[in-house]
Amino acid sequence: QVWVIDRDGAEPYCLTPQEQDVIAVLKIDPANNSLWFLASPDNATQRYLYKASLSGDEPVRVTPEDQPGWHEYQISHDGSYAIHRWSSKAQVPQVELVELPAHTPVESFPAVRNEALAERLASLPEVREEFFQITLPDATELDGWIMYPPDFDPDEKWPLLMHVYGEPAGQTVMDRWGSASQLWHRFLAEQGYVVASVDNRGTPAPKGRAWRKCVYGSIGVLASADQAQATRALLRRHKFLDADRVGIWGWSGGGSMTLNALFRYPQIYSAGIAVAFVADQRYYDTIYQERYMNTPQNNPDGYLAGSPIHHAAGLEDPVLLIYGTGDDNCHYQNNEALVDELIKHGKQFDQVAYPNRSHGIYEGAG
Repeated sequence: QVWVIDRDGAEPYCLTPQEQDVIAVLKIDPANNSLWFLASPDNATQRYLYKASLSGDEPVRVTPEDQPGWHEYQISHDGSYAIHRWSSKAQVPQVELVELPAHTPVESFPAVRNEALAERLASLPEVREEFFQITLPDATELDGWIMYPPDFDPDEKWPLLMHVYGEPAGQTVMDRWGSASQLWHRFLAEQGYVVASVDNRGTPAPKGRAWRKCVYGSIGVLASADQAQATRALLRRHKFLDADRVGIWGWSGGGSMTLNALFRYPQIYSAGIAVAFVADQRYYDTIYQERYMNTPQNNPDGYLAGSPIHHAAGLEDPVLLIYGTGDDNCHYQNNEALVDELIKHGKQFDQVAYPNRSHGIYEGAG
């Protein structure tokens, strides 16, 4: 929330509705008595521009109602113009200059519409994509998206692939253009997979303080439980999903979540791919891990419970481990330590090591 605090001791007052989150403050403009901020009170997968007065009037939405999706703004010094970038799952990225507060496009500005990209997408097989919500037994609502193969027939059985991230650093369920990730999952749908993703508690969705803070000290525990419950709910909801063919994959924090899912809930998943993961939270950088977990000395049980390496004995399904040996973010020692633990428990696995590649595994020929 955005509060005004008087230095002389007057009663503080809130400029923004306290039942919803302020996602980001974009501009404070005392000369025009204005506060500009991003919020999405009704849909945590989207982002919109709002304006409020510094005197405390009710904020108003500035982004047009006929532009659902994800919006970003760079507001001019005097608050009269903004570079506006927006997209959605169905809308390729758009860039324009708009006049504020009316949000009127400036026709003389060479707007970017990405027509060539839109035309190429239109030539691909149609892949239907939908957003959905899952309500957990404790009434928590999780957002998700799902993609269907072009030849989808609800009377047939289809394999399900879950894409996961699940950590406080990011969301996967966003009504925005997903670039390479979206096209990759669309390609998999074309190959005959139903592909889905769910944001568990602890991800940075604008759903309130409790949503984000509830995972403090236990990263990997509640999140993987939410993912497991969501997958079970999807299987119950959609009889066309084959419960014997459920895969899961993720990168970085999503790789860690994939391992936690496979090790803790082997009865749900049939196979997994974990890329550039953290196997032991003691091996990750302090500025991230201690922000959400406190220190290993102060929270030893949390580090033990949340690190997938300590649950490796539960593996029952095929798993592919992928890592760059030069990863300077999630260090390669995570892979070596996990491999050693899996060998200790007599577990079979596959692995691919990319020599001297970093966290994105994109360097070098091929």
